[in-house]
Amino acid sequence: MTDLNQLRRVHRAIPELSPAERRVADVVLDSPQEVAELSIMSLAKRASVSEPTIVRFCRNVGCDGFQDFKRQLTQSLAAGFTYLNMDIESGDGAAVFKQKVFDSTISTLMSVRDRLDETAIERAVQALASARRIEFYGFVASGAVAMDAQHKFFHFSVPCVAYTDPHMQRMSAAALGPEDVAVAISHTGRTTELIASVEIARSTGATIIGVTDPDSPLAKLCTLVVGVAVPENTDLYMPTLSRIAHLLVIDVLAVGVALRGGEGTAARLRRMKSVLHDCRIPIERTDQPGRPGGKEERPIA
Repeated sequence: MTDLNQLRRVHRAIPELSPAERRVADVVLDSPQEVAELSIMSLAKRASVSEPTIVRFCRNVGCDGFQDFKRQLTQSLAAGFTYLNMDIESGDGAAVFKQKVFDSTISTLMSVRDRLDETAIERAVQALASARRIEFYGFVASGAVAMDAQHKFFHFSVPCVAYTDPHMQRMSAAALGPEDVAVAISHTGRTTELIASVEIARSTGATIIGVTDPDSPLAKLCTLVVGVAVPENTDLYMPTLSRIAHLLVIDVLAVGVALRGGEGTAARLRRMKSVLHDCRIPIERTDQPGRPGGKEERPIA
């Protein structure tokens, strides 16, 4: 699965390009709209390189040739994709790094959203909605997502639990059965301990849903894969974008299961929310004449 944003692909490829190819990349990133209209001869002249260098550049950014590169670049521009320099530098002030963090996150989430397979989501929702028991597995950042998933699915009638300890994962996986579902969450899909837990769960006949890179070793072991391919983030200052993307995918699956539950699930959720009413301090009304100090009853969130 490739990134639909051709400009981001060019940016990520820069460290692997030759000096001449980097000049081509600079021209593309500086003037993508113009490059989309140029001939190979014109681009070579603008970047001060040879035409064969242009062809090598196109292949090194995942295209079959110059025409394929122009086609994908045009599609990216038509879809509204842009290139943003999101590398955080030591001298960035709050206004700058705030913008970069938000912009990089929004760009990544839009890319993930557009590449999510609706069929895979429907199949995963069906499996989760009909499960006897659901277990969520993950480590570190993915472990936080697994815990969040337990909090989300706790609202439904199916028993669920999250395990972020490898020993607990293995023991619990061994107790699963054909009517159970294990959700394995991993950015890389290469964590050996998680793969071991999934292999155990698979041997029991349980359904395995992977929220991971669709081309990873973990994905190959799963019954269903909700593919989330987020580029590796090597900038130490940036947030873990895969974690944020995985949290949203879990939200998508939870909404799907809630919708499948119909009015029965809606009534259950309303009851659960109603018991939290007394756990919050009422909000004071300040905008209604003649009612100083009145209390505003807002929907419980």
